[in-house]
Amino acid sequence: MHDSRPIALITGATAGIGAAFGDLLASKQHDLVIVARDLPRLHQRAEQWREKFGVEVEVIQADLSRDEDIRRIELRLQNISRPVDVLINNAGFGLNKSFTSSDVAEEISLLDVLVTAPMRLMHAVLPAMKSRDRGTIINVSSVAGWITGGSYSAAKSYLTVLSESIHTELKSSKVNVHALCPGFTRTEFHQRGKMKMGGVPDFLWFSAERVVRESWEAAIAGKAISVPGLPYKVISFISRFAPRPLVRRAGMNVRARQRRK
Repeated sequence: MHDSRPIALITGATAGIGAAFGDLLASKQHDLVIVARDLPRLHQRAEQWREKFGVEVEVIQADLSRDEDIRRIELRLQNISRPVDVLINNAGFGLNKSFTSSDVAEEISLLDVLVTAPMRLMHAVLPAMKSRDRGTIINVSSVAGWITGGSYSAAKSYLTVLSESIHTELKSSKVNVHALCPGFTRTEFHQRGKMKMGGVPDFLWFSAERVVRESWEAAIAGKAISVPGLPYKVISFISRFAPRPLVRRAGMNVRARQRRK
């Protein structure tokens, strides 16, 4: 890695929001450490960013549902000779089954990737960031964290609240911890989860590039949370402050529509 350039580590870096963060940070002359399961796609992305932006890119193939793979990334984050200045916890997936009909192994995997991995990676990198008094962590959460959409919503709620807690704890430092809470974003996420999204109107879909740009600006400005797009600002406000019985019913209706064949 180049000594004068900051280093950003991105999980789930090969597509969607993770790839958009790679584009943004490489364009801002960050060297990258990119993490995903698909090694050919990792190498393809790495080559693309090296050629286009002249940055150095380190590749780590890892499955964040595996303890030993998380451990390898923790060790990279704890390497103070090449410290990581930016951590983007983006890797994730959703389940297209209700909790009572899902497979418990898949539920555990979801918690490992969406909850355990980001918590461990933050815990690994924060001591070095605190000692240098600089750094940025962006946790890709979701507006789903404020509704009742099964384990996915519960996991995103954890991520948002933990981000807010650490943001508050480090308020007097120059370490920024931020939760990005997007709505529907044009990525491979819903397709991979076999979710039916045909009923969602166009105005509720946002590009990954826009979502990432808004969240980066908010994080650098020291904000705890960003919710890109006016429709989602309204939806997140309602879902946080409306009576919980209404929010529960609406959340379960959204999930049921996504699961319908």
